[in-house]
Order: sequence, then C-alpha cells, then structure tokens
Amino acid sequence: MGSTSTKTLLRTALAVTAAAAVGGLSTDAGSGWYGRLRKPSWQPPPQAFGLVWTPLYATIAYASARALSRADDGSRPALRWALAVNLALNAAWPPLFFRARNPRLALAEILALDVSNALLTRRLLREDRTAGLLLLPYTGWTVFATALNAAIARRNPEARHNPKV
Repeated sequence: MGSTSTKTLLRTALAVTAAAAVGGLSTDAGSGWYGRLRKPSWQPPPQAFGLVWTPLYATIAYASARALSRADDGSRPALRWALAVNLALNAAWPPLFFRARNPRLALAEILALDVSNALLTRRLLREDRTAGLLLLPYTGWTVFATALNAAIARRNPEARHNPKV
C-alpha cells in the first residue's frame, strides 16, 4: 500500500486525540500544588506546552497512519500494538504528575514512555523512513520533559512522600 489511507489516518487521529484529551483534562498547571513546586529556570512557560504538544500530536497521528498504511499484513499488528502502548503511556503521565501529585512516580512512567518512543520510532523507520523521522521531534520533546520532570522531582523531595505538598 503506497499512500496513507484516509481510514487509517482517521483511526490514528482518534486514538491520538483520546490520549491528548486524557492528558489535557488531567493537567492543572494553575493549581496551587503545582505553583508551589520549585522548578528549574529553564522550564518553558505553561502556554508553551500546548503550543508544542498540538503539532506533536498531529505528527504522531500522521506518521503512524503513514507507517500503518505502508506496513505489510505481518508487521501491521505489532505496529498497532506499539502505537497503542505508546499512547497509553503518553496519556498516563499527566494524571500521575498533576492528579496523583507524584513527580517521582511520573518520572518512572515517563522513562517508560521514552523507551516506548524509541521502540515506536524504530518500528516506524522500518516501515517508512519518513514516518519514523517525523516522530523524532516527539521523542526529543519527551526526553526534554523527562529532564524537566527529574529536575522537579529532585527539587521537591517532599512531593515524593506527601502528594498534598
């Protein structure tokens, strides 16, 4: 299959939108708890996250659809599974960080997401080089988010043991 199927793109867009919605509904950068956390000076302003994540989510949907449309019947199920796991991990981080108020647990989770990103990118590169390359900004941004999460967890040890802090 040479071109990206509209049906496949619709499916990946819906899956990515669901992950984004879970994340968006769970994120509360305006909460008192988050406001009291000590953050590194290099943290972007809160509005930057929406500006970055919106095109990243669109790219994930397109790149995944492109690779799925080009994958053969033998590799397509594994690629779907890798995408589903990745989106589940992507959606899990905001509730752990913002709702559970547990930067340490969120750090462990985002490290799993980083591994998933590497595996998904590798799979996409095998199916369609362009699709795999399109995931690199997502992978890079998540590595940056991991460093930010680690810095916040390190600067706020009390948040590790008392999520109400």
